Amino acid sequence: MAKVPDVAPSSWAVGWEERPWGVDASANVATQGLSRRQRMAARGPYRAAVPATIAALPVHTAAEVTAAAEDALQEITRFDAELAQGLSHLGGDSDGELAPLSAVLLRTESASSSQIENVTTGAKDLALAALQEKTGTNATLVAANVDAMQRAADLSDELTLDSMLAVHRTLLHGADYAEPGSWRSGQVWIGANAPTPHRASFVPPHSDRVVELLQDLIDFCHRTDVPVLQHVALAHAQFETIHPFADGNGRTGRVLVHTMLHRAGVTRCLTVPVSAGLLQDTESYFRALTAYREGEIEPIIARFTEAAFAGVGNGRALVSDLQSVTHGWLDVVTARRHATVWRVLPVLAEQPAVTVPYLQRRLDVSQPAAQHAVDQLLDAEILTPTSAGRRNRVWVAQEIVEALDAFAARARRR
Repeated sequence: MAKVPDVAPSSWAVGWEERPWGVDASANVATQGLSRRQRMAARGPYRAAVPATIAALPVHTAAEVTAAAEDALQEITRFDAELAQGLSHLGGDSDGELAPLSAVLLRTESASSSQIENVTTGAKDLALAALQEKTGTNATLVAANVDAMQRAADLSDELTLDSMLAVHRTLLHGADYAEPGSWRSGQVWIGANAPTPHRASFVPPHSDRVVELLQDLIDFCHRTDVPVLQHVALAHAQFETIHPFADGNGRTGRVLVHTMLHRAGVTRCLTVPVSAGLLQDTESYFRALTAYREGEIEPIIARFTEAAFAGVGNGRALVSDLQSVTHGWLDVVTARRHATVWRVLPVLAEQPAVTVPYLQRRLDVSQPAAQHAVDQLLDAEILTPTSAGRRNRVWVAQEIVEALDAFAARARRR
């Protein structure tokens, strides 16, 4: 039986409760390979967090924090509107908004979110993974994160326990250790060098509290009396504090950010690169989460404000780079007006690695038409082959890969 929580003085701060340790298989596994002294230190009860219920808590922030967050929100809205202009010169299958850019930014945001968790891949490998070509494990994981972000877009009209599970199931598909699509069934803790929760930097709530806390969080997310960016930042911090999954909490929590921005009507594309902004100073991000758990809500709001400005700035630089590349394409491609090659160009901006069968399916054209378009782009030096063989050849738009890698490099730069 857990002890009554030791409630912290601030209403936003977590409380703590003692939980028994050493009575289940996970405890035995955690202490394997430890010295006798280390095993002694890992005996007895440990303290697990009891997060505050926040559904009805008042949100009070200093005027300057509120004003900065509002400015950042306006910047997000402006950038989202700008996406309707970005690469419209390419035409393609655009439905009135920029055809490839929403997908490009979806990918870059997914990659940045994964990189915060030290899951890193280059733009070329990510594009190859999207074709299900053989790549490294990280590229496969990031490609799954892209699917999860798209799932968030599809589910943005609802925010429920089931929709959270659906996003996690997509995000961690195939990673059985993470129990995809299931709430965690055991205790987790944060701290890479902590073999047991006794010396962890943070111990989230016990698994038997997860569902009740998440329902409270969902109730908080449905409030309409909290300014949008503050609302998003606090919901994200509470989600990370609950830590409801065995793995993938950070990436799933950042999907929640985009879901809330979309639900609030701030974005249409669900792709504003907030994670890229957080990536510029992950230490500050983690410190802000710690402050939140201690009852200070302003640091996480301020960090999201900074991330919004940084991410939008980086996103604009990427759009500029892509415009420069694709305008150059129009100068070197010569073909009749309705040739298939013109429909391939916007696809390359989104998916810079292609095969002939992929283009056949994507554009619903014949094999000869797809192959002829590839040949034209090869002659124009827009595409290059990834291997010398003729069978199952993959073609890459290297200039797009370089623009995307430059975006990632800027996101990592302090």
